[in-house]
Parts: sequence; structure tokens; C-alpha cells
Amino acid sequence: MRLKYTPPYAGAGDMPEPDVYVVTSAGLRIPAHSKILASASPVLESIIERPQKHRSTERKISISGVPYDAVYVFIQFLYFSKCSEEQMEKYGIHLLALSHVYSVQHLKQICTRGLAKRLNVENVVDMLQLARLCDAPDLYLKCMKLVSNKFKSVEETEAWKFLQDHDPHLELQILQFIDEAESGCTNVGPYDMDPNEHKGPCSKFSTCQGIQLLIKHFGGCKKRVNGGCSRCTRMWQLFKLHSSICDQPDECRVPLCRQFKLKAQQDRRGHDCRWRMLVRKVVSAKAMSSLSLPKRKRDDEPRVALHRQGMRSFRL
Repeated sequence: MRLKYTPPYAGAGDMPEPDVYVVTSAGLRIPAHSKILASASPVLESIIERPQKHRSTERKISISGVPYDAVYVFIQFLYFSKCSEEQMEKYGIHLLALSHVYSVQHLKQICTRGLAKRLNVENVVDMLQLARLCDAPDLYLKCMKLVSNKFKSVEETEAWKFLQDHDPHLELQILQFIDEAESGCTNVGPYDMDPNEHKGPCSKFSTCQGIQLLIKHFGGCKKRVNGGCSRCTRMWQLFKLHSSICDQPDECRVPLCRQFKLKAQQDRRGHDCRWRMLVRKVVSAKAMSSLSLPKRKRDDEPRVALHRQGMRSFRL
């Protein structure tokens, strides 16, 4: 183990001897004070108060998977509650992850604002995934808006192509957001409700709302023939994707579900391999999402599914 000679609290005047070391993935150790770390982070407090498995004169906290310099800046923030623009430029992504993992809310807010100012077409997809993982809704929304406004350019980036291959669920969320942002019509309502009683789409489920607005556009668009409208093309793809995973085509009220299902049974050519792979990924993502829900939520899922099924036919 090597030791960083300049502690993160350098310049703070007389300080007692450090009683804990933060060990990074590079094998470097950062001296620190347990009381300061515990007061700044409830997660670190829990780690510090946890009984040690092995008796040792040194207390250690391991923070791995993040560059040493980013950990050093993180510990420094716990002492002074400050982060420079240069540090944010270099380590903002790592600091957001650390602030989320160790529940340092003030740093998380700073990172959210700092990263939002640095969004661009090249990094927005990566930032969007990070914001989702770190539960940063403000940054997530700003990323979605940038993707929506610059979608043509974002589509050309390597990050977007990687997203299409590895996270189709997020891709569908992005497309839904774009369609919600572009559509100004709210005359569509659930299929089993009188239009006079319901002036706008279902507000209980955001997915229901977005799809209804998109279908309204799809029903009245004059350019959808021969692929003239990109929004209609995405709607067509959503219909096809739904049909690929729907297990009740004869009863399903989603438009074109049965027609796509019949066409798919007749067309088994090899060029459709990539589409079938996408379908498998979406089904897998839905299964993993269901397994990750708390038991109470899983028990409620059948009721939610019935509600969503009721929303699937619309008045155009």
C-alpha cells in the first residue's frame, strides 16, 4: 500500500491524527477522520460503526471502481463542502456516482447542476444512463430534452448505437418522451370512456399518456404513407414490437396487433434476426424489472396490467 502524503484536509489548521484510511482501487490510501466522514455521509457512518471482522490497529474504508483522484476530491468535499469547476470538469461523473452511493445530497445537487451545464450531443446518452442509475431526475429531464431537440445528431453517435443494442427499454422511453414533447393534441382518451367525460389522456400512467398522444398523431398524419413521417415510423415500430411480445393477440385492443402477429408467422426470413433479438431483450428487461420489484408491488402488478390493458384501445 502507498500513502498519499498530502491529506484532503491540508490547510485546515491543526487537525488531530487521522484514525481511518480510505483505500482506493489503485492501492493508495487517503488518511481521514472518522467523525468528519460519518457526519457528512450516513452510509460512511454505518460503515465506520460496523464492527470489524479482524482486529487491527488501522481502520479502513474501501472505495473501489473509481479513480484515485476522484475519491480524493470526494473526501476533500466531505471536509470543506466545496468543489471547483476544474474538479467538476474532470471528475463530475465519478463524483455524482459517489455522492449517490454514499448519500451526500449537497454534492449530488452540485454534480447535477454542473453536469447539466456540460451536456452535449456526444455525451448526452451516457449522462442519461448515469442520471437514471443515480436517481438524478433533474439531470435526467435535461438529458431527455436535449435528446429530443437534437435527436437527428444524437442518432449518429456511437453511444446511441450502443444503447440500441444493449438497452432497448431506455430507447423506448426516449422515443416516448420525444413523441410527448412533439404532440400538442390531448383529445385522445381511454377506449372505454366517453370522450365528453375525458378531455385528455390518462394521467395515471405516463406510458399510457405518451402512447395515446402518439396514436392521435398517427391517426391523423397525412405524411405517414411511404415512411414520410419519422414519428409515424416510430409508432409503426412500437405497434410491431408490442405484437411481437403480446400473448393475447385475439383479445388485444392495441391497433394492428393481430395483423402484425399473422404477418410475422408468415415471414420467417433471416433478415429479421436483429428484430427478434430486440424483442428477446425487451422481454428479458421486463422480466428483470418485475423480479426487482418489492413483493407488495409484484402483488399489485396484475391489477396494474389489467388497467393498462384497458387503456390500449383508443378513440382516434
